[in-house]
Amino acid sequence: MGKVRLNEDAQIVKTIRQGLEEKGGYCPCRVGKSEDIKCMCKEFKEQIADPDFEGYCHCMLYYKEK
Repeated sequence: MGKVRLNEDAQIVKTIRQGLEEKGGYCPCRVGKSEDIKCMCKEFKEQIADPDFEGYCHCMLYYKEK
């Protein structure tokens, strides 16, 4: 499994973390609240499990390297 790190853009990290705090840990980039979109979201966890995936999560808070 590759390394997961925060986005290198401090402003994006700050903005997303503020949104997470306001929404109680749910992705600020999505509508509604469900366990599937609670950070770290189900979609990104599945992407992390794929050894061929490299890229950002939906809200661009995290980046997975190969």
